[in-house]
Amino acid sequence: MKAVLAILKKEFIQIRRDPRMLPILFLAPVLQLLLFGFAVNLDVRDIPSVVCDQDRSPQSRAYLDAFFHSGYFTRRFDVGRTEDVDSRIDGGQAVMAVIIPRGFGERLLAGRGATAQIIADGTESQSATIGLNYAAMITSRYAQGLLAETFVRLRGSGLRPVLIEPEVRVFYNPDLKSRNFLVPGVLGMILMVMTMMLSSMGIVREKEAGTMEQLIVTPIRPGQLILGKLLPFLAIGVIDVVLVTSLAAFGFRVPFRGDVLLLGGLCLVFMLTTLGLGLFISTISRNQQQAMFTAVFFMIPMILLSNFVFPIETMPGFFRALTAIIPIKYFFTVIRGIFLKGSGWAELWDEAAAMAVFGAVILALSIVRFKKRLE
Repeated sequence: MKAVLAILKKEFIQIRRDPRMLPILFLAPVLQLLLFGFAVNLDVRDIPSVVCDQDRSPQSRAYLDAFFHSGYFTRRFDVGRTEDVDSRIDGGQAVMAVIIPRGFGERLLAGRGATAQIIADGTESQSATIGLNYAAMITSRYAQGLLAETFVRLRGSGLRPVLIEPEVRVFYNPDLKSRNFLVPGVLGMILMVMTMMLSSMGIVREKEAGTMEQLIVTPIRPGQLILGKLLPFLAIGVIDVVLVTSLAAFGFRVPFRGDVLLLGGLCLVFMLTTLGLGLFISTISRNQQQAMFTAVFFMIPMILLSNFVFPIETMPGFFRALTAIIPIKYFFTVIRGIFLKGSGWAELWDEAAAMAVFGAVILALSIVRFKKRLE
């Protein structure tokens, strides 16, 4: 272990002497967490809307009150013509529009069906989709209220209202905050970026500086060299895990319901894969620029297909099958399960086994290739 410790000492001296490395290692994870915690928000509320109420009846006003008192929509504009609705949406001033035609109130009082037109700006597809779902829900509730009132008025004829009121409960994230979904995932992304990119560039740096040949002619064995090169980045990854987890739990108030030791152990298992990929990238790169671009080439598909933001269930069949070989997908299941659900080993052993298999295979292949390059 003396040779390994000597390489470890050399690596930490290099990191300390590089003034750009420390901010990248410890400040960048905090900035990423702050970005995803505050700026990146998938919660859709206060959707800017325009209203064209051509009926102006008590019934239309009651419907609009139900619409805009929900908190999902903001009444930005009131117009008298449908042409003005088009201009507001075309100009990007409103995402949703509610048009109530003449006779809306009369049809409701007569017990006939009435229509209200809902228009959404499809260029903002996420806001439009969620806004339309909210509008359908609000309209359904308003219709149920009218039906109940009708039954009450006809109670003397022996009719009784029979309505189904759903009692909805959301487990693990009752407020459906996207922050609770995104922030734990940032830990996986930070681990992947830091350990993969830094390990690959740290080894390639030796090639660029011409010191790899000096290391080869020393009595240091390839296994000792690999271990001494990868352990510093493993230690940096552990520090980032503690830093990001503490900031997520105490700074952003993301609920942490699981076992800290289980989280730490599975983070180490996941880092086997990322360190192995970093080692592999170092064997196919000649300089640090190549290593950086190659790492990005690997990382972007892994993030897109990992269920970090985009649900795997909505992907085409080919890409759903492809996600089975994405190691970070299993880690996102682990990290969110430990944070939000309090999942233990009994629930996460299959994801842990998959990460261990991927890590062992990738690290073994990378070590074999690295040894061949040294020879």
